[in-house]
Amino acid sequence: MISRLTLSERQFSLAIVVLLGVFGLAMSIGGRGEPLGVHGFIVLVAALGFIFALIGHYFDPEPPASQLEEYYDDPTRVGIVLTMIWAVVGMFVGVWVAALLAWPDLTFDAAWASFGRLRPVHTSGVIFGFGGNALIATSFHVLQRTSRARLPDQVSPWFVLLGYNLFCIVAASGYLMGVTQSKEYAEPEWYADLWLVVVWVVYFSIFIRTLARRKEPHIYVANWYYMAFILVVAVLHIVNNLAVPLSLGSTKSYSLFSGVQDAMTQWWYGHNAVAFFLTSGFLGMMYYYLPKRAGRPIFSYRLSIISFWGITFLYMWAGSHHLHYTALPHWVQTLGMTFSVMLLVPSWASAGNALATLNGAWHKVRDDATLRFMMVAAVFYGLSTFEGSFMAIRPVNALSHYTDWTIGHVHAGALGWVAMITFGSIYALVPWMWKREAMWSPRLIELHFWLALSGTIIYVFAMWNSGIIQGLMWRTYNDSGTLQYSFVESLVAMHPYYIARTIGGLFFLAGAVVGSLNVWMTIRASQAEAGRSGEQDVPAQDVPAQDVPSLASMPAE
Repeated sequence: MISRLTLSERQFSLAIVVLLGVFGLAMSIGGRGEPLGVHGFIVLVAALGFIFALIGHYFDPEPPASQLEEYYDDPTRVGIVLTMIWAVVGMFVGVWVAALLAWPDLTFDAAWASFGRLRPVHTSGVIFGFGGNALIATSFHVLQRTSRARLPDQVSPWFVLLGYNLFCIVAASGYLMGVTQSKEYAEPEWYADLWLVVVWVVYFSIFIRTLARRKEPHIYVANWYYMAFILVVAVLHIVNNLAVPLSLGSTKSYSLFSGVQDAMTQWWYGHNAVAFFLTSGFLGMMYYYLPKRAGRPIFSYRLSIISFWGITFLYMWAGSHHLHYTALPHWVQTLGMTFSVMLLVPSWASAGNALATLNGAWHKVRDDATLRFMMVAAVFYGLSTFEGSFMAIRPVNALSHYTDWTIGHVHAGALGWVAMITFGSIYALVPWMWKREAMWSPRLIELHFWLALSGTIIYVFAMWNSGIIQGLMWRTYNDSGTLQYSFVESLVAMHPYYIARTIGGLFFLAGAVVGSLNVWMTIRASQAEAGRSGEQDVPAQDVPAQDVPSLASMPAE
């Protein structure tokens, strides 16, 4: 892959990683005695690894100029592999965390293995490691095909992909050492946050530069969703993480916000991270790969645009529903509740649009497990968005808040929607990227589907039951007006449901392992024998419009 870089690109890449190594060395020296120093050492080791890799291929022959006429898919290929690695790691830690609630002794008396440290490793590993890599890899692929334009250069995609994974590693290792801002989905400290801003700005610039040189005059709707994901996540991340470090050599920082303002800013970020990271980006994935796999045009392009603007404008105001019955002004709580209910319209528009696209292709859903992943994802998207709007209503929230019902809701979206659409998209994409007719084993895709679906249903139903019982036990009073049940009694009642949740997680983890094996064997098979791909890698500039693969998923309107 390095051999495909031109000499000037190798020199530029070398300058970047040397500069990264200098920063890592400075962090190691300045942060001695603090986790910052450990993170500096990690950055330094990563930079040295990149330097040796570049030097090892520095004098390779320059690639032919003809390669610039083809799509640049090397970052997508590596991104797919990283996605599956993070899936297994993040979901394994998730099963461990679930088991800790049933069997607390599984910490082994180690501080790093406590629930409070492992839990953010799981959430960040799955959301940002697994989900983020999937979004980066697929967005590079979709952007080129729908624009009929190559990525603008060969260095910036690698900077985004590898720089993002460096952020994920720094974040996860920090949690194990107890480094956290104590903000949901925003736990990394100030230096990791600054690095992510640099990576994210480059990511957005890749999109803008590619679209500016596109050969297709139309900007397909998937790119609308991907760009919204990139741009809004940048705004959310910067504002929510405004903080002042104790010193340049200190790990710890203090937020610029305090009290209820800090809570409001955090849940404005937290809920919109769900909206634009876990919804908008994956809708971009769905709007390309589902029609492509089904061989059907999007049911309604206009409906997808209405849904896009509805989500963009309405989601922004919904975060305060996380703060019902708090010091937040009542009118702000009501505003969040109202907009949460209104979100049903654009959310169900996208879910319905996806399912209506399958009209005339249901026989393919029956026979093709890859397409079935995508169909089930659309169903779970509709179900989880309805549930979210319902739980945002204040009287319902009085029962559900702080209970396992919320955990069940989150995982209905994370497992049923995000993971399902990701696995389906990867199974469609891998044969295209490695020039194969199909995945190594269709039977393993079928097995993965049923493991994932079974695990999701077991997990979600366990948490629904657990959460509702919790809420009812916490609000049950006896004749004397005191609580009928103690908190410990509610924990005892939850124990069988926590065991069931662990079993559901094991099913889902087993599916991810099966999927990773299938992807790996497909890659190995492509190296062993030449195959044909259903995806075109011919010069983007010269493809007639009717032959561009992306246009197969364009609207019929």
